Amino acid sequence: MFDSLKIALQYITPKHLISRLVGKLAAAEAGGLTTALIKLFVKQYNVNMSEAERENPADYVSFNEFFTRALKNDARIICPNEQDVAMPVDGAVSQLGDIKHDNIFQAKGHDYSLTTLLGGKPELATAFKNGKFATVYLSPKDYHRIHMPIDGQLTDMVYVPGDLFSVSPLTAERVPSLFARNERVVAIFDTPKGKMAMVLVGATIVASIETVWAGTVSPPVGKNVVHWQYPSEGEESVFLKKGDELGRFKLGSTIVACFEPNMVEFADYSAGDETRLGDVFATLTQ
Repeated sequence: MFDSLKIALQYITPKHLISRLVGKLAAAEAGGLTTALIKLFVKQYNVNMSEAERENPADYVSFNEFFTRALKNDARIICPNEQDVAMPVDGAVSQLGDIKHDNIFQAKGHDYSLTTLLGGKPELATAFKNGKFATVYLSPKDYHRIHMPIDGQLTDMVYVPGDLFSVSPLTAERVPSLFARNERVVAIFDTPKGKMAMVLVGATIVASIETVWAGTVSPPVGKNVVHWQYPSEGEESVFLKKGDELGRFKLGSTIVACFEPNMVEFADYSAGDETRLGDVFATLTQ
């Protein structure tokens, strides 16, 4: 009953307004109040500050700066084998497996459209039909920067406006097409072994989604899908190596990674398994 009420409330609350207000508060530089909030958050969610580049909560001027904190150089090791695809985030597996033509499995009783996930653009979705997908949820305690699983040349970025439902496991079980209805940023890469899509999905109180090449993408892009294309050479080209930072969430969310058919085989992960940035995510099959 209580779970049903929590889901029902998400449909009627002004999620965008609440998220933007929380974003402003998280960006505030409020001195001792900011430090007290960070300390409370660290205690509440058992955040491991020993891994952070700056361990002392007082060293962060805003909550956003703390939430997107850098880790120490040796806190994560990116799997070095060229045939191994690196896990792009700390978090927990929501689902992973085969893309069945244009359908991606969300939770029991719920699939959603690959094409819709990628902004309603069939020309981008075609490469991933019958390929592989993995959905990874980032909880509040996790490191909130996203890194490259494999070397890649950026070809496209798409901003897709949408709702801002929570992306918790409960919501994934109850809200149809959750990841294809929430606001999101899609990045498409050409890799040495095929195409890869990295989808950064927004959620309730996610203050913004950023990429390393464009800065803050959302907010305030707007109410229309926006599609950018990138050259393979020149000043506007973007090439990232395995392990390089790709982007970050200001407050938590989810990523969906998609791969071409016959490109990867996932490591031994199941729904609910914890993930750690840099561990072996999958193996290239070519």
